[in-house]
Amino acid sequence: MKSPKTKYLTEYTPYPFTVSTIHLQVELHPTQTRVVSRLHVQRNPQAHPPDAPLELNGEHLKLVEVKLNNHLLAESGYTYNDKLLTIPEVPDTFEITIETIVSPETNTALEGLYRSSGNYCTQCEAEGFRRITCYPDRPDVMAVFTTTIIADASACPVLLSNGNLVDKGVLDDGRHFRTWHDPFPKPSYLFALVAGDLVCIKDSFTTMSGREVALHIFVEERNRNKCDHAMQSLKKAMLWDEQRFGREYDLDVYMIVAVDDFNMGAMENKGLNVFNSKYVLAEPATATDMDYEGIEGVIAHEYFHNWTGNRITCRDWFQLSLKEGLTVFRDQEFSADMGSRAVKRINDANVMRSFQFREDSGPMAHPVRPESFVEINNFYTLTVYNKGAEVIRMMHTLLGEKGFRQGMDLYFERHDGQAVTCEDFVAAMEDATGADLSQFSLWYSQAGTPELTATCTYAPRQQTLCLHLQQTCPPTPGQTEKKPFYFPVAFGLLDNHGHEIYVDDKNYNKSVRNIIIVNEESQEFIIKNIREKPVVSLLRNFSAPVKLQSNLSDQNLAFLMAHDTDPFTRWDAGQQLGLTTILQGITRFQHKKNILVPPLFSTAFGQLLADRQTDPAFIAVAVLLPSETWIGQQMQVIDPEAVYYTRSFFAHQLAREHKDILTQRYAELSSEKPYCYSTSEAAKRSLRNRSLAYLLTPEPGKELEEHACQPGITQYIQADNMTDVFAALAAVVNANLKAGAGLLDDFYQQWSHDPLVVDKWLTLQATCTLPGTLQRVKKLLNHSAFSIKNPNKVRSLIGAFCSNQHQFHALDGSGYTFLTNQILTLDSINPQIASRLVTPLTMWKRYDPARSQLMRDCLEQIASSEKLSGDVAEIVQKSLL
Repeated sequence: MKSPKTKYLTEYTPYPFTVSTIHLQVELHPTQTRVVSRLHVQRNPQAHPPDAPLELNGEHLKLVEVKLNNHLLAESGYTYNDKLLTIPEVPDTFEITIETIVSPETNTALEGLYRSSGNYCTQCEAEGFRRITCYPDRPDVMAVFTTTIIADASACPVLLSNGNLVDKGVLDDGRHFRTWHDPFPKPSYLFALVAGDLVCIKDSFTTMSGREVALHIFVEERNRNKCDHAMQSLKKAMLWDEQRFGREYDLDVYMIVAVDDFNMGAMENKGLNVFNSKYVLAEPATATDMDYEGIEGVIAHEYFHNWTGNRITCRDWFQLSLKEGLTVFRDQEFSADMGSRAVKRINDANVMRSFQFREDSGPMAHPVRPESFVEINNFYTLTVYNKGAEVIRMMHTLLGEKGFRQGMDLYFERHDGQAVTCEDFVAAMEDATGADLSQFSLWYSQAGTPELTATCTYAPRQQTLCLHLQQTCPPTPGQTEKKPFYFPVAFGLLDNHGHEIYVDDKNYNKSVRNIIIVNEESQEFIIKNIREKPVVSLLRNFSAPVKLQSNLSDQNLAFLMAHDTDPFTRWDAGQQLGLTTILQGITRFQHKKNILVPPLFSTAFGQLLADRQTDPAFIAVAVLLPSETWIGQQMQVIDPEAVYYTRSFFAHQLAREHKDILTQRYAELSSEKPYCYSTSEAAKRSLRNRSLAYLLTPEPGKELEEHACQPGITQYIQADNMTDVFAALAAVVNANLKAGAGLLDDFYQQWSHDPLVVDKWLTLQATCTLPGTLQRVKKLLNHSAFSIKNPNKVRSLIGAFCSNQHQFHALDGSGYTFLTNQILTLDSINPQIASRLVTPLTMWKRYDPARSQLMRDCLEQIASSEKLSGDVAEIVQKSLL
């Protein structure tokens, strides 16, 4: 394996030239698309050296000709090495015209211009535009784009690009053209082109200034009736951004296109968003409540990028979180306002703890703003996105809603039309509010998850509570020593009846909540005038992305499970108590002793189920046991078999002990009304289906009797919506192989025509916890429903199997060998998707010696491949260090 070249943040220099305008003419053909680009270029007075040659990125294309100021250059006047077009001598101001040929049909990497279901589309973030034409493909080069698309009128009646439509016409040879002009300068990664046979769903939105914006969603004919939810979500997002942040849309039309072949979730190209169809298409028969929620969130995320990503973009790719972390925070807030704020916060925190914390402890750990990378595609991570959003959220907590909005307004005013840095954003927050965020900014440069130890001591005679807080952060690659982080810890105090104790101390009353600022390695806080011993509720609302350990007793945790007024810490108390008891059970399992579910935990679990005053959606997440991933992270050496067996035993035992209340909740939450997606109805379905899953949980290592699966089978048959159908199917598939197989066959016969529903069918089989899963997954690789060229299918089958901890980590290493073979096959087809599949192998050091060696052997096998892509090579190389 060759050592790929590393790029460093410290090496950033401005591009030697600026590009004011680019005119593109794209003549579409499956294998011979002709692209002519005309650039108006000037030397950048701020760049050095003053006589730098012109260097343009260009890959996977055929260079036909180059003209400088309309004069054809001889081959001696430039060099092209399949990576870079270099023209050694150019004047200070000039026009350059470049003609290239590309082959969309054979572009399986799905970067640049490619075909999906016979339609043409593009994906240019991060470095895909260089696969279309030679250009300075970096985010700090911003130009005004005008794009003319020419194609066969019958094959491609729809021709779309960024901006507003300014010209159209018909040619004599059966082709037609459309010209689009985007008046706002943008980097090349925001360029988009879509062409094909699509239908348009139309609506409109009137902005706060009275402008009418046309809203268009383009889909294949078969999907025309699945766009209403996406359209309504878009209109909600537009209104919300006006009301919350004062941001109004700026073009005449906003377009969304749904495609089946897409490496990501969606892409915020200016005025023309290209979406994975998973995040656009929905109707009750085919989409679950989670699908509806996901569509609403992703539609909003891409729309919000219009200001936080497009109008203001990042100077370089090291600043990726500038646009992504900020926009994730915005979409999280939007989703919280549209649905259950409590459950949204819990779900976001759970992603952080189960997956981002794991990323922080692995070989690919990096700061929110990375210091270096080989392939930027490998840094579209939970750290950049979700941890970046938590950094923004902490600023919001520290500054308050008013101060944060002032900072956002100043950021927009200062930097509209610019490519900027994370420091520029922080400076806007500081200048708008007078806050000093210098130490806080370490969140951008230091990797790792801070660990906070809290010791709570009450002095009854003095009526004071002492909170002793100590923070540490483990070493991460390239960062052995860490400075103290700066973060807010929200807290509350409860009396023995579960009522809030008012903290009569101005030092801790901030932003409505009680806030402690942690900024040293060790700190002590004395809270006065506390007349009785309280139960302390710490890290409310997950106020900082840290691991918390405290001296709260199991009885304290059970009390908080029942009484805490903060939904996150109420949920977390249950997670902590569950984790403690499951870890104790794992120890007993490893010593071949009987596992016991402590009465304290079982009673608290039953009380949650019986709580009919609280939002059912909260109860549904509160009674879910800690995930296998989260449990494993707490172990010195991860034992997948012990984790799976113990957690499954707990679920089975809890279901037995609380069968009556589970049965009651399942019955009383049913509805005879036709399905509709709403927050309240989705909440009822979530708890009802959680109850069903518990009722059908088999004893680990065994199957339920087929007759015991009847409630699930009945629900599967009678349900009028995919949420209930799929929940029932999942419960039966994981309870009894024979009954599950029959329902799976029926499900596929009904939905074999719908790619997104088939993805669910694949995932369910890949995540089945019963024996024989890997054999079934291997068989599905050859099924007509699966294609290794389609990222959704790869994620649904191969990726899903790797999340099946017990099956993937089989002691014989068969899961590791399977994954290795798929990575090597996929790397030559789509390196970006292949690299993401490597992640499960990167944690090899955390497992027992036998599994650890097997995983390392697989990484070394991948590393020995002669034609390994840079995407995969970077992750494998760092993992083997």
